[in-house]
Amino acid sequence: MGLTADQLKTALDTLAAREPAFAAALARVGYPPERIRERGYATLLRTIIGQQVSVKAAASIWNKFEAVLGGDTLDPSTLLAKSDEELRSAGLSRQKVAYVRSLAEEVASGRLDFERLPVDDEEAIKALTGIKGIGRWSAEIYLLFAEGRTDIWPAGDLAVQIEIHRILGREGRPSERETRALAEDWRPHRGAVAVFAWHHYMAEMEVI
Repeated sequence: MGLTADQLKTALDTLAAREPAFAAALARVGYPPERIRERGYATLLRTIIGQQVSVKAAASIWNKFEAVLGGDTLDPSTLLAKSDEELRSAGLSRQKVAYVRSLAEEVASGRLDFERLPVDDEEAIKALTGIKGIGRWSAEIYLLFAEGRTDIWPAGDLAVQIEIHRILGREGRPSERETRALAEDWRPHRGAVAVFAWHHYMAEMEVI
């Protein structure tokens, strides 16, 4: 499960006590809500389906996808029994059909066991990115929201890059490397910072 509201508050209060910019940002937009997902196959499957599409489009595709699977999104064998044409009828591209099949095969075969991912974050990311269609960002999002790993830092995320500079009162958008370097002093609370960055981004969008 992802980071709880109490975990987020404790981590952000710790950082705000030593970083005035965080304290000011918390005063502006408040604490972020929990972003918790279930551990396992269905959550990572949903992550793949949501790649490179809007939130609204992802929700629409997922609903059609569930219908194609007869509502059974927890058993990879259900997906593997469907033809490519059936899966594409839900709105999946040929590439994403290949990706969801790859994930289902890894889980069905037992090669991927969500209960036995490496404890080390980088090793867990490596295990997940070994699956076709799972890049570093998708692996990080899964580990943060479904496993609640406290120090996951998705430095390649555009909103995180933008908001970290905005929160710190800097101009422009840092690169992924710069974003990763900026966060070194925030260990082991970088996961809470990422959740707060998204929260801050949405709050700023509502003001515009």
